[in-house]
Amino acid sequence: MRLSCLQENLNRGLNIVGRAVATRTTLPITNNVLLATDQSRLKLVATNLEMAISCWIGAKVEEEGAITVPARLLTEFISSLPNDKVDISLLPRTKTLGLKCARFEARISGVDAKDFPPIPKVDEGITTQVEVEAFRQGISQVVFAAATEESRPLLTGIDTEFDGDLLTLAAADGFRLAVYKLSTINPVSQRTEVIIPARTLSELNRLMADQEEAVEIRVNPNKSQALFRLKNVELVSQLVQGTFPKYAQLIPQSYNTRAVVDVAEFSRATRTASIFARDGSGIVRLVVAPGEELTPGKVIISARSEEIGDDVGEIDAIVEGEEAKIAFNGKYLIDVLGVLRETQVALETTNPSSPGVVRPVGVDNYIHVVMPMFVQW
Repeated sequence: MRLSCLQENLNRGLNIVGRAVATRTTLPITNNVLLATDQSRLKLVATNLEMAISCWIGAKVEEEGAITVPARLLTEFISSLPNDKVDISLLPRTKTLGLKCARFEARISGVDAKDFPPIPKVDEGITTQVEVEAFRQGISQVVFAAATEESRPLLTGIDTEFDGDLLTLAAADGFRLAVYKLSTINPVSQRTEVIIPARTLSELNRLMADQEEAVEIRVNPNKSQALFRLKNVELVSQLVQGTFPKYAQLIPQSYNTRAVVDVAEFSRATRTASIFARDGSGIVRLVVAPGEELTPGKVIISARSEEIGDDVGEIDAIVEGEEAKIAFNGKYLIDVLGVLRETQVALETTNPSSPGVVRPVGVDNYIHVVMPMFVQW
């Protein structure tokens, strides 16, 4: 193998695939990154066996070849080099990768590319494309609601349903539920439902940050793998096996009280209350009070701790329905308010022991359900 490429391109490519390098592993080669020539480009690949990221960068290839080298060592070395041309050569007999840039030279001992885990091919199955901006927004508004404990593996993933030209993303951790719907560019050939690991979608969201073209999504026929194709980058992920809980029945169909508030004000008041809620299981209490003839409605947000004291905040609200009291874990409210792009949000409640519903005002493709906390009023 002999080729040259630009330091900044190689550095960017290594940072992209580096997110998939295994950290704790029983298979040492998954700590490595694969470098291979591929039709006058340099292909970089990393995998942790659950997810694999491939990235192609422009290169001047003089001789074909492939090798794997420790990812961290290579990434740190390349990032420290000046912005110049990097010459890469491989001594096949000793499996040593030579790197030369300006007045710097290094040799890194590698491992044969044949020993690198094969990257699954997803050539068949359902396929569609989605607009980057809508997909990014959808991921960011559901991914935080997925469970982080591995004790309930199904809930560590995002339920993803392809139906015609509608894509529905849903996440739940037993205390909250987030559902986001978006349109795809082309309809799928058959309705398909799979569970994509939340970690995979978080990584994909990062990769899409500087992407403008639509993202291609492909799910293989036996629903074990999904492929996401971006410009010069591909991500292949294992899917979570099993059936996601039927969540539609958890979404309240009606409410007794609806309060429309400013997102920034609601977020500030909740954050302030959460400071005092730390010692009290994170409990933040909300009282929704309808307005009189000349005064607007309001939401009173409070928290108290036996040891440190209490706090009360008040924000204006447009209230329909009766007065309501409900308590939530403040973190869950802060999480959802932090990802909304709209300026106003509606809080819908039925009674203190029923779930509360958060809906951004002006859009109907996102809903967030939060379970209440039981408190003495």
